[in-house]
Amino acid sequence: MKHSYLIIDDNPQSMLETKAVASRFPSLQFVASAHNYEDGLDLVLQHNPAIIFLEIAPEDASSNLSLLFVNELYRYLKVVPKIIVTTGTTEKAFEAIKYDVFDYCTKPLLPSDLRKSLLRLEKAMVDVPQTFVAEPVEDHPAAAEVLVPVVEAPQPVEVQEHEGDFSEPERAAEVIEAFISVKPHINEEVPVITIEKPAKEEKPLIICVKSYGDYRFIEAKDICYLQADNNSTDIHLYNGEMITAFKTLKHFESVLSSPFVRIHNSYIVNIDYVSRIHTGNSVCYIKNTTTKLPFSKSYKENVDSIISNIANGNYLEI
Repeated sequence: MKHSYLIIDDNPQSMLETKAVASRFPSLQFVASAHNYEDGLDLVLQHNPAIIFLEIAPEDASSNLSLLFVNELYRYLKVVPKIIVTTGTTEKAFEAIKYDVFDYCTKPLLPSDLRKSLLRLEKAMVDVPQTFVAEPVEDHPAAAEVLVPVVEAPQPVEVQEHEGDFSEPERAAEVIEAFISVKPHINEEVPVITIEKPAKEEKPLIICVKSYGDYRFIEAKDICYLQADNNSTDIHLYNGEMITAFKTLKHFESVLSSPFVRIHNSYIVNIDYVSRIHTGNSVCYIKNTTTKLPFSKSYKENVDSIISNIANGNYLEI
């Protein structure tokens, strides 16, 4: 099952890192991103995503991002998306509980943290808490009462105030644990049969380059990089072939998401084909070729996000 998601974060690099981690999960589908309160609210109302990754302690105070954003959603939506707070510290975890956020993750967002959140989300969608009450049943051969399952709404978490500094690691860990420790009370165990639907195979993204009735179909994963050429774009494939599309590089930047990253006014690179990054010479190397792509200072943050994304994988630094 696909879960659409939206990122609201005032830090562009942090946003890219969150998006890079989320792109590893086929069940997640990126729809939009915003850097401030107003744009974020408008995008949520427009797309109605299943999940929102929300920064609540922004570096730029003018972005107005905070937990009050959650309250605003309840003014307009009957069903509020699952809010996953992504921020640099655990100091506001206790406050986040009061706003009923779904999860609280510290930056940088790790694949293991997101995997746990998604598993809890899937579990929450199929779990139905039950309890049993004794009700009289007429003409029952064994007894006048039988246990009848009754569906109960989950009870709110009761959080007691504690004295002391909340920022202490032990206290912060205790509060974050509250997000995953609440379980429905069941008087008796009842066998549950779960029928799992076969996972739908993810189809690769196909790019069609059309020119005067000629339709050229390219799998996005076969593209090493894209190079601007005035008002057209040269698409370089892993097999050495080059195809020209009569669209600007800016157009491709707007329609392609991870693993494609803009590193220069003239280049977009597929990070799956990056074999080396030399920050001193400001160049990226393409796997199994002698090609070197320059990157500019204005896109330095994007290059840093590429390094961070690679480092978050199966990675060994020597």
